[in-house]
Amino acid sequence: MKKLNRSVYAAAGVLALLMAGVIYSWSVLSRSIAASRPDWTSAQLSMTFTLVVAFFCIGGFIAGLFSKKIKPRIFILLSAVLIAAGLLLASVTKSSLLPLYIGFGVMVGLGSGFAYNPVMGTISAWFPDKQGLVSGILTMGFGFSSFIIGKVFAAAAPADGSDAWTGVFRLFAVVMFVVLVVTSFFLFRPDAGYAPPAGNKKKVVREPAMDITTSQMIRMPLFWIIYVWAIFESGAGLALVGQASGIAAQVGQNVSGSSIATVVGLISIMNGASRVFYGAVYDKKGYKLTQIIIMVGFIITSLLLIFAIRSGNYVMVVIGFLLGGFAYGGVPAVQSPIISDFFGRTNYALNFSLICTNLLIGSFASTIAGKLYDSTQSYMSTVMMMLICTVISFVLFLFIKRPTAKK
Repeated sequence: MKKLNRSVYAAAGVLALLMAGVIYSWSVLSRSIAASRPDWTSAQLSMTFTLVVAFFCIGGFIAGLFSKKIKPRIFILLSAVLIAAGLLLASVTKSSLLPLYIGFGVMVGLGSGFAYNPVMGTISAWFPDKQGLVSGILTMGFGFSSFIIGKVFAAAAPADGSDAWTGVFRLFAVVMFVVLVVTSFFLFRPDAGYAPPAGNKKKVVREPAMDITTSQMIRMPLFWIIYVWAIFESGAGLALVGQASGIAAQVGQNVSGSSIATVVGLISIMNGASRVFYGAVYDKKGYKLTQIIIMVGFIITSLLLIFAIRSGNYVMVVIGFLLGGFAYGGVPAVQSPIISDFFGRTNYALNFSLICTNLLIGSFASTIAGKLYDSTQSYMSTVMMMLICTVISFVLFLFIKRPTAKK
């Protein structure tokens, strides 16, 4: 296996993350579930998304913590079991939310985290010369998952009040289990002293500013500024992802459920596609321009959606979702290279898993947005929340400085 071209490993990583990214399909999945369980509130269903993102963070942290003791393949196999079992459990949801919370929220979330961190750490090790680009390509698979899985789900289980979604969950369980097991055979770390192909050596990025342990990193105020910045930007993105279907339905009251699923899927398309762009920008221009593009994108998105809700202009929703997905794609895409660039590669796996836990806090944005909607019966509150989060992140950004390289 180690004689294969490294692009094969990258392709396997993208496919694995495509399966693990099912957690970001929640906005589409929840429409069918909500239609079949009309007594459940938006806030109650949004809690599922909060749980799945929170346990995704916990799974990623556990994977990072044991990255030097447990092979990546083992984590992918565990991911396959957890995601399949979680979907099967969620499919038996009847009158109680508990199977949905435990199955999709806890088990699928953990499984997704078990896949995400090992894939990112393992495949990135094969591309020391293209850290930003490979990060973008890998997270692209994670981002595209929402569109691909969401479209299949919406077609097979429309929000018509039936329980068709339970059968689709069981089908997804089988498919995702098989794909993850197959991709696990292509995930292993390169040998010590590995160097990229000779033809790419001239493209090697600059050396990290420092190479420190996780305990050293968490004692640096810089890390926590980056961490809190990521919380607010993730919060803005997750609020949009979690409430996108509702926003589209409020503005386009005569638009079909299938069309709404397509429009919501635009967020996923741009989310995935933009990650390669952000990775390339980071490699060439650094963190400043990358983060500025992200934040400006969220501000424009918020303004467009405010106009859309006030005017009922559905075209503005489409444009807003495109820009919102493009902006949100940059948040996970920038986390991987900035951790490697600022704090080094020796302890990257654990350092990266720690920065990813920002989603543990940011995930509550979806639940908060759901509660705000329940109180106001308007998604204007969600959009205003996105705007406020981005303004705060702009202030934090002013204090982010790349450490001075240690000789």
